[in-house]
Amino acid sequence: CFLALKLLNKMKENTPLFINITLHFLCLNVSSIMLQEAKCAYIIIIMAVYWCTEVIPLAVTSLMPVVFFPLLGVQSSKSVCLQYLNDTNMLFVGGLIVAISVEQWNLHKRIALRVLLILGVKPALLMLGFMIVTAFLSMWISNTATTAMMVPIVQAVLDQMDNTEYDVTMMEQATGQTNTVIELEEKNASDPTSILVLGGEKKMRKRICKGMTLCVCYAASIGGTATLTGTGPNMVLKGQMNQLYPNNNDIVNFASWFGFAFPNMILMLILAWLWLQCSFMGLNFKKSWGCGTERTAKEKAAYNVLKAEMKKLGPISYAEFNVLLMFVLLVLLWFSRHPGFVKGWATRLFPEGEKYITDSAPAVFIALLLFILPANKPKFIGWNPNIKKPFLSAPLLDWNVVQRKMPWSIVLLLGGGFALADASANSGLSAWLGHQMTPLGSIPPWAIATVLSLIIAVFTECTSNVATATLFLPVFSSMAASVKIHPLYVMLPGTLSASFAFMLPVATPPNAIVFSYGHIRVLDMVRSGIVMNIIGVFCVTLAINTWGRPMFELDTFPTWANNTLIES
Repeated sequence: CFLALKLLNKMKENTPLFINITLHFLCLNVSSIMLQEAKCAYIIIIMAVYWCTEVIPLAVTSLMPVVFFPLLGVQSSKSVCLQYLNDTNMLFVGGLIVAISVEQWNLHKRIALRVLLILGVKPALLMLGFMIVTAFLSMWISNTATTAMMVPIVQAVLDQMDNTEYDVTMMEQATGQTNTVIELEEKNASDPTSILVLGGEKKMRKRICKGMTLCVCYAASIGGTATLTGTGPNMVLKGQMNQLYPNNNDIVNFASWFGFAFPNMILMLILAWLWLQCSFMGLNFKKSWGCGTERTAKEKAAYNVLKAEMKKLGPISYAEFNVLLMFVLLVLLWFSRHPGFVKGWATRLFPEGEKYITDSAPAVFIALLLFILPANKPKFIGWNPNIKKPFLSAPLLDWNVVQRKMPWSIVLLLGGGFALADASANSGLSAWLGHQMTPLGSIPPWAIATVLSLIIAVFTECTSNVATATLFLPVFSSMAASVKIHPLYVMLPGTLSASFAFMLPVATPPNAIVFSYGHIRVLDMVRSGIVMNIIGVFCVTLAINTWGRPMFELDTFPTWANNTLIES
């Protein structure tokens, strides 16, 4: 009843939604005469409308297949429910637990401050440092958590730079060094040039603030694309590839994704940095890079702020060292499980390990260790008779912390997407869509991939990036099968483009966090974001047509895709 009242209120504001819901109940009544494909398509359309309008929370919408697919006879409840915690979702959960442990012990902040102190505080280098640190951390922990940590550091540095400039001005006045300035002001009272200079400096400071804060949210979105667990759309691709093409020979794993997406991330980061540098700071290399100049008072103040923050953290603790060790071990296990050019540890150490072990196994293994290993250095009682109390230490990670910080809504959102993909394949909807798209075979594949990337980049500005990938990737898969091109040739660009939400504050949480600090207007973000979207689509198109081709053998239509098409 409560849900019905809530929907009725939304209906008053949105007439098309009212029509959709009315049709929904009509469809339930005539479900016996509908085709399987039509029933599945109808539920997908309803969920797409709900995801776009957010009439109910995204995670709640993701639970609709559990109810309506069995009621309409599309799939059994058992088949649908299995998709909500499959292998890909377990990989996502394991990776998130490790990320939460990194956040819990402030290891990410220590890494950020250390890198910034190494790179320096010249304006261009400071922006580059913020972007490198943010992108690197976003590869492993959530984009939102990275941005929420980095923006206060950026704010503290900018505030200290402004305060130092004010202090220097007051000191000069106190020592009588502004007499000539006063004389000039009296002499040129009618001349607006001096006022314009002061106004220009103030505007420049505002522009630098905008550039420094925008670079953080943009770098967070870019960095998340580099690893398979970095952001939701990547996991959607992994899950749907396994769902739609079960015999794909694990073509998308942690190592293969990193090999493709990491160079793309580096290229995007460099171009984004150059664009923000030109847009907000200009191309004065001597001023920005500090070539042949000494540090100004503002730069020294910024450096001191970073140094003071680093000092507050103190020396690295036993717990931080252990978390760092577990993190490095997990990355090594991911890379060495199935490298491709040699046999991985899964094959060498376990019989038929390549068949049974996926990336989720090491992720959950390391997550288990975090709940077991002690946070304090062990004290061996047998060696020290003075210690009478037994050694009792809290583990590196507590379940209450995980329960509080784990984004369970994304887990459900991914599960709902996998349920849709599975139902589309089994009901025949994917095959029907592929047949309808056969005429697209006359268009060059690179043109199809570029246009689809642009469509996704625009669509993701007003819809959740995970929901966008969930809705479009099965369609792209059907289209690829119909025109006989490699599915990844269109699915990879679509997945990466779903993370290119650069234009609006509401497009993604990192944008909203940066916008909340008040330095940026919506128009500033739109102007910068349009160019960022173009840069993103350009880089993805370049990647998929250069190093992506030999890596995934994109010039051929794979047998595992052909077999899937025949079965459907």
